[in-house]
Amino acid sequence: MEIFSEHTTDFQTGVIIPVNKPVNWTSFDVVNKIRYLLKYKREIPKIKVGHAGTLDPKASGVLIVCTGKATKQIQSLQGQQKTYYAGLKFGETTPSFDSETMVDATYPMEHITREKIEQIIPSFVGNISQIPPAYSALHVNGKRAYELARNGQIPELKARNVVIEKISIERFESPYLELSITCHTGTYVRSLVRDIGQALESGAWMSSLVRESSGDFQLKNAFTMEALIKMI
Repeated sequence: MEIFSEHTTDFQTGVIIPVNKPVNWTSFDVVNKIRYLLKYKREIPKIKVGHAGTLDPKASGVLIVCTGKATKQIQSLQGQQKTYYAGLKFGETTPSFDSETMVDATYPMEHITREKIEQIIPSFVGNISQIPPAYSALHVNGKRAYELARNGQIPELKARNVVIEKISIERFESPYLELSITCHTGTYVRSLVRDIGQALESGAWMSSLVRESSGDFQLKNAFTMEALIKMI
């Protein structure tokens, strides 16, 4: 399959586009924008466009978009290992586990030290059980979980097994912690942040998230939406 470049012309045969998704864009926003550009700027009236691995609206970073016959590769691309750079804030929680919703509770956090963080982090590496966020794109009775949550119907989601390969502490300056995370598909970093807060007998929510890689695709080689719009 062809990787998108300024020389790309055959989007129907199949093109893979690594995008640097902006904050406050949904993954579907990116797909819809590219589909619109191909339809009206490249005059391709009917073309399949999809993405390999949802990124939350408040997250940025590598989102792999496929066009045409490359959409058949979405499942295999989605299953590849990913790396993230995550920021979290201790002492508070939000219903969405990130900044999409307001703080709903506060907790003591003065007792949290780097040493205590280092002690609990290994328990989150390997095969672990994790409950996805209520504000997620998972389907519940035919609807997205976040649609129910935003309407005040908090869905009950079952725990599932995920694999986290590595977690590195990059910076700690209370109440903020920054982590580098390598994990497999299906991992919710927001849930990891919540669970770290609980393990430290406090609360925590995700203040920032950047997907730095997805498989072989690196953030430094991903196209900004501004560049894509000009090139297409």
